[in-house]
Amino acid sequence: MAQNDSIHDDPNLRDLLVFHNVARALTSSLDRDAILRAIMQQMEQFFKPETWSLLLLDEGRKELYYAVAVGHTEADLASLRIPVGHGIAGWVAAHGESLIVPEVSQDPRFDPRFSAPVDKDGQGKPLRVRSAICMPLRSRLRTLGVIELINCRLDTLSDYTISFLHVLCDYAAIAIENSRAMERIQELTITDECTGLFNVRHLYQQMESEIERARRFKTQFSLIFIDLDYFKQVNDEHGHLIGSRVLAEVGHGLRSLVREVDSVFRYGGDEFIVLLPETGKIGAQKTAEHLLTTLREMRFAITDGLRLEVRASFGVATFPEDGRSVHEIIRSADTMMYLVKGSTRDNVAVAGMGMVQR
Repeated sequence: MAQNDSIHDDPNLRDLLVFHNVARALTSSLDRDAILRAIMQQMEQFFKPETWSLLLLDEGRKELYYAVAVGHTEADLASLRIPVGHGIAGWVAAHGESLIVPEVSQDPRFDPRFSAPVDKDGQGKPLRVRSAICMPLRSRLRTLGVIELINCRLDTLSDYTISFLHVLCDYAAIAIENSRAMERIQELTITDECTGLFNVRHLYQQMESEIERARRFKTQFSLIFIDLDYFKQVNDEHGHLIGSRVLAEVGHGLRSLVREVDSVFRYGGDEFIVLLPETGKIGAQKTAEHLLTTLREMRFAITDGLRLEVRASFGVATFPEDGRSVHEIIRSADTMMYLVKGSTRDNVAVAGMGMVQR
């Protein structure tokens, strides 16, 4: 106990301990939120703010969102967004510079609308924001997010402690970059390069999960197997580059026509599969018919000076009545697709019901 007390009494040893704990967090987990929380906990112990938050930048929307914050759950923060350039955090994100504001009431950049409300005493009394330290998380000249410390003891700050805070921000930026790199790697392993859709490997994983969930909750799900009609003619007449572009456009079109909870996969060649969670046979048939009629109206390779039409054969199967395993359900849907392929093409067939005349 005495040795442990001496560590915390010695500023140099204490700082080394903080770095050790942060480095251990960076190397012991791939979970971004867990790492960021570990870093923020070390920052909290060192600077002792009354509250803190870590915001990440949504580059597409030019907004900051709360990734973690003291006294809040993820659900509490889901709707809180800060436009870049607004409030203290938004200013820091826009300029990539740190701010130390001793009295926020005298700073025109402070806007209480862009602060996560904190119940200080647990009885509904909000925390009064007096001071703020706000620092950007930077990597490769890009701002990834912002760390905001509220009501620190500013009288204890020195050039050394500010430098120490910058180092911790660098650690947080490393954690974010590592997490994004890992997400990208995982995305590449489940994504088809040509279309950007999920690949067959991910289809099998998703279906295994869907079967387990359907069995547990006694629900259904359906599969639509899609094979493009006479697609070889596109490659023969216009070349494989145009063919690949049309496949990508068809995949994007299918994705845009189904629900958010549905998944679209490239099964191989000119074949696609749509997975419809919690959807029975009638609902799946209606979805397949909608895809069929909409596909007839679409034109492809327009940017290449073409207006190609694409038709497809659709097969529908439902768990558990048409199969109780991944391969059984795919085979059932595939069989229905070939029923269409061998007769009219450009139509839908449903397992247990046969052809849908259109």
